[in-house]
Amino acid sequence: MSADPLLDRLVAAVGASQVLTDPDLTAPYETDWTRRYHGTPRAVVRPGDTEEVSAVMAACAAAGAPVVPQGGNTGLVGGSVPRGGEVVLSLTRLDELEPVDTVSAQVTAGAGVSVARLQSHAQAADLLYGVDFAARDTATLGGTIATNAGGIRMIRYGGTRQQVVGVEAVLADGRVLRRLSGLVKDNVGYDLPGLLVGSEGTLAVVTRARVRLHPRQSHRVVALLGLEDLPAALAVLARLRGAVGGLEAVEVVLADGVALVADHLGVAPPFSPIPPVVLLVESAGRRDPTDELAAVLAEAPELREVAVATDRAGREALWRWREAHTETINVLGVPHKLDVTLPLSALPDFAAALPAIVERVAPGARTIVFGHLGDGNLHVNVVGPDPDDGRVDDAVLQLVAAHEGSISAEHGIGTAKVAHVPLGRDDADRAVMRAVKQAFDPAGIMNPGVLFA
Repeated sequence: MSADPLLDRLVAAVGASQVLTDPDLTAPYETDWTRRYHGTPRAVVRPGDTEEVSAVMAACAAAGAPVVPQGGNTGLVGGSVPRGGEVVLSLTRLDELEPVDTVSAQVTAGAGVSVARLQSHAQAADLLYGVDFAARDTATLGGTIATNAGGIRMIRYGGTRQQVVGVEAVLADGRVLRRLSGLVKDNVGYDLPGLLVGSEGTLAVVTRARVRLHPRQSHRVVALLGLEDLPAALAVLARLRGAVGGLEAVEVVLADGVALVADHLGVAPPFSPIPPVVLLVESAGRRDPTDELAAVLAEAPELREVAVATDRAGREALWRWREAHTETINVLGVPHKLDVTLPLSALPDFAAALPAIVERVAPGARTIVFGHLGDGNLHVNVVGPDPDDGRVDDAVLQLVAAHEGSISAEHGIGTAKVAHVPLGRDDADRAVMRAVKQAFDPAGIMNPGVLFA
């Protein structure tokens, strides 16, 4: 028996080896990827199946103990790490993958399955999982459902919400909600699975999900395009959307970011000199899409530079200029990471105003911008201000709101942006969200401090 009755109940639920209290063992669960957000948990609990999650939640509900659900801990807004004294519910052991249903093109997977493993499982059945991003090896399905992750292929397949056709979830009091049939037409009441996507662990704990898969494209081409400015990039994007049926990704990086990546990787940049704006474009199809893409690019007077790859090694080398941005930025220091969406028409004005806004509140700070041009999602990274100094966050998010954008595109609100929620949701909207939260979690134990102050 321990001095903490809750710990005894947790041990009874999952076994002593899966309840961690030693600081050396809990440390990996306490800090998020940005290194800005961290705290000390009451315990880290690692259930192995839905029944154990149910027992853990029932025990925490009885004790009035707050719970922080956690997947691969790749979050960037402080939403999946303890703030101080919560029970961290790690779901990485919920890693069961059922056989792919090739007739319906669906599969059921545990919340702890990594995105990369889910992708490989689908590929083995000649199918494709539509959500992808650089953290695929570590990020889990449950975590991406919690934040409604978008990623690099959203312009073709949509975000996580568009992939989820059913969930199994444990409610705050331990009851289990099961909707895993995968029926694409099922209009009996509210769409609870859709509601849980993007809820950031504030309503229930997703333990399994059924997701739709897509036909796997056997031919791919990647192009790196050098351009003079963002208006030119948007003009190329418009041409691509209108003429390239297999368009999967249109990513944007800027010259300073490309230079940083080149220095970090110890390689020559892809173009010399580096153009101010660089687009990475990927198209895929059952037949080789290279000629179709080339025909569009040949009619684009905005292009200054072009590099194309169709073989896997070449494609991965071009993608490295985009995907290495995060690791490169982390070498510079602890970044303020601001994930935002702008109307495409507002992107040039926003980007032009951003440097002066940052310099005003954080003189000498370094700002690196990259993102998903196809859906207007920019990742603004500011290195220099103290991790606890929120002034640059506030200034950037105010600028986003002034351009009628969203303060959160795909990383969630977490604890980082709670104070800024009124920039994107009015009083009536927030009141409805609070009512939903109250209905699911009347005691307020589910990820307190996330989404709501």
